[in-house]
Amino acid sequence: MSIAEAIRAATARLTTTSDTARLDAELLMAHALGVTRTTLLIGLGRGDWAVPPEFDRCVARRASHEPVAYILGEQEFYGHAFRVTPDVLIPRCDSEALIDAALQVAPGAKSVLDLGTGSGALMITLLLELSDARGVATDISDAALAVARGNALRHQLAETQARFVQGDWRAPGWCNELGVFDLIICNPPYVESDADLGPNVRNFEPHGALFAGPEGLDDYRILLPQIRALLTENGIAIFEIGAAQGDAVSRIARASGFDAEIRCDLAQRPRLVVLR
Repeated sequence: MSIAEAIRAATARLTTTSDTARLDAELLMAHALGVTRTTLLIGLGRGDWAVPPEFDRCVARRASHEPVAYILGEQEFYGHAFRVTPDVLIPRCDSEALIDAALQVAPGAKSVLDLGTGSGALMITLLLELSDARGVATDISDAALAVARGNALRHQLAETQARFVQGDWRAPGWCNELGVFDLIICNPPYVESDADLGPNVRNFEPHGALFAGPEGLDDYRILLPQIRALLTENGIAIFEIGAAQGDAVSRIARASGFDAEIRCDLAQRPRLVVLR
């Protein structure tokens, strides 16, 4: 079987699993060959490429609903590649709205705190975009912090630029030694416990980073009253929210002493709350 024939067969197999079956098949073939997708597409007619045995294993994993990013071991976010493992959520393009908002409302931020950093994609991206900024990232998971540290090294951030701290915002005193920050960013768990998620999310991504009680609001209720003490005088906090959570999170924010502004993503769905 040629490379092109193998991709066509994999596409047909993945049609019931994925809305992007052809793209998935191409990415998995490029991964198995150890080349970029662009190189693969240019070289589809080459006669010296054999279908690697790894390709069938990758397709079988995807057919079981495993996300492509976990199979490849990385995901692109805001034009940068980040290593991902099942210990961290896969960075999504919807979250790029948080980067855009941060660069707009806090372009001069010199200190950034990322709560629940996961892969580190949010903070690392901001540190690459903000000149002279330094960041601290927290996560309850040591395994997630290891991924984030690796991504900081991958993007050549020095330890003095990006610091990673294990911490549980549900525990007393978790933030006592963190300091204060010009900008706080957070993509907390905000999925309702009984939400109908696809198997690619529910069966593979870390539940601790997804679910936040019956309304998906538990972590906002815990965090928002605490973060004023972590902000500089004119500091700003930006939290990602679920599309239907704008009003509820705004009420929690106002009760915690903040002005709250809802911002939308590119699909015009409520995606962020900006707190001042």
